[in-house]
Amino acid sequence: MQATIAKLAERPNLWPWLLLTPLAIYLAVFFLVPLANVVFMSFTEPRLTLANYERVLTGALYQRVFVNTFATAALVTAVCLLVGYPLAFLMTRSSPRTAMLILTLVTMSFWTSFLVRTYAWMVLLGDSGPIIGFLKAIGIEQPPHLLFTRFSSTLAMVHILAPYMIMNIYSVMRKIDPVLIRSAQSLGARGAALFRHVYLPLTAPGIANGSVLVFVICLGFYVTPVLLGSPREQMIAGLIGTEIEEFLAFGRGSAMAIILLLITLVILTIYHRRFGLDKLWG
Repeated sequence: MQATIAKLAERPNLWPWLLLTPLAIYLAVFFLVPLANVVFMSFTEPRLTLANYERVLTGALYQRVFVNTFATAALVTAVCLLVGYPLAFLMTRSSPRTAMLILTLVTMSFWTSFLVRTYAWMVLLGDSGPIIGFLKAIGIEQPPHLLFTRFSSTLAMVHILAPYMIMNIYSVMRKIDPVLIRSAQSLGARGAALFRHVYLPLTAPGIANGSVLVFVICLGFYVTPVLLGSPREQMIAGLIGTEIEEFLAFGRGSAMAIILLLITLVILTIYHRRFGLDKLWG
């Protein structure tokens, strides 16, 4: 035993690989093997053929669901950016205590599961909920139906994913050297011009990080769109669940999952070429 340890000590380059061995085994057992099984089923259920991919790629229903999924993900990302950027800017301009308070309130959503937050929105947006009650109280006799619509699912997803956007932008804003801003001001940059030509480009990495993270996570959302969204505006994850749970179409469900995975990998590859995946978490 001591001789083996002595030999390993003489070859320090092996230590990183040995330390990574438990993680590699974990990923192989719980990620690569199930993923390989999904790939296998996409080609072999119910028989060895490419029919599952052909049907998913050419069927009108599946094309509409893919378009709806990407449109919803883009909308959620845009709203998270519109909400998160001003809030992150406010945090950088606040005192440390106030910034910490805001950051605590933002991250509190991480302490509650997606399912609990989704059910909370079902209560708030339901016909007997406080929002509809308030609309009736101010004189709106026939308030709009909020639950089981694209609005309700989008609102809930923005609430769940906004912290990712806020924290990414805030981490970049904190690293901006105030000297750069003062230098731009001394050269005549003011107001909108200062923001557009100086501040916005400096915060662009945070915007890119948060946008990619929110967009990719939103593509695979299942619980919130299924419980809050309209059945006519399904997202990919919900349709995969329907194919497998109701129709036992494991082949088509697996094919959709693999196509979604490939699209996600393409997005991450483009991001990696521009920024590097190591920058994704700040």
